[in-house]
Amino acid sequence: MIEINIDPVAFRIGSIEVGWYGIMIALGVIVLILWTIWQVRKGANMSYETVLTAALVGIPAGVIFSRLLHVIDRWGYYAHNPGQIIGGEGLTIYGAVLGAALAIWIYSRFSRFRFPYAADLVAPGIVLAQAIGRVGCLINGCCYGTETSLPWAIAYTHPNNNLFGISGVHPTQVYEIIFLLILFGALIVLKKRLKHEGSLFLVYLGGYSLWRFSIGFIRDGTDFLFGLHQAQVIGIIVVAIIVALLIRQRALFVRNNGDGSIVEEAEVAENGKRE
Repeated sequence: MIEINIDPVAFRIGSIEVGWYGIMIALGVIVLILWTIWQVRKGANMSYETVLTAALVGIPAGVIFSRLLHVIDRWGYYAHNPGQIIGGEGLTIYGAVLGAALAIWIYSRFSRFRFPYAADLVAPGIVLAQAIGRVGCLINGCCYGTETSLPWAIAYTHPNNNLFGISGVHPTQVYEIIFLLILFGALIVLKKRLKHEGSLFLVYLGGYSLWRFSIGFIRDGTDFLFGLHQAQVIGIIVVAIIVALLIRQRALFVRNNGDGSIVEEAEVAENGKRE
C-alpha cells in the first residue's frame, strides 16, 4: 500500500487557505493558455487577441458549468446545505470542458474564427491541463476509487485529509493521469492525419468519455441514473452525439467527394494550415 502524507493545504495567508487542488487547477489553465499561444507562434490561423478573448469567455463559463454539474450530482447534500452551493469545494471536468466549449462556440458565431479549427488546436492542451489537475486531486484526496487491497492502493495518512483513516483505495487519479498522457500522445500523432476540422476534438471527447464511463465502475461516487454515476451518463450521451456527428460527416464527405476515407496526410486549409 502506498501512503500519501501531504497536507492538502499548501500554505496559508492569514485565515485564507491555499490548497494544492486550486494551485494545480490554476497551473493547468496556465498550461492550456501557453499551449494555445505556442500553436499560434508556430503559425496557427488564430490571433493572440482571439486567444485572449476566448480564454476570458471560456474560463468563467467553464468554472460556472463545472460547479453547476457538481451541485446537481450532489444535490442530496446541497439541498440541505444551500449556503455551500456558492463558494464551496467541488468541480467537474465535464462541466468545465462542455461549459467552456459552449461559451467559445457562441463567441465564435460573433467573431471571425472557426470553432472546429480552434477546438482541434487546443485539444492536446486540454488533455495536459486535465492531467495536471488530477495531480491536485491526488493530493487533495478527491476523485478517488473504491476500497481495494491491491498493493498499489493508496491510503491518506495526513490528518487534514478527508480520507484520513480509510485503509486503501484505487488510485483512480493516477490511472487517469496515465490515460491522459497516452491520449495526449495519440492526439499529437493524429492531429496531422485527421482531415476534417473538429475531428481531433471529437477524438478527445469520445476517448475521454469512454474512459470516464469505464473508470466509473471502480471510482467512488453517487448513483445518478440507472445505477450509473453522472459522469458515466454524460459520457454515454457525448459518445452518442459524436457517433451521430461522425456518421453525418462521413455521409457529407462521401456525397461531395465520392470517397469514404476520413484519415489522410495533413493538408493546407483554406484560411491557414492545421497545426
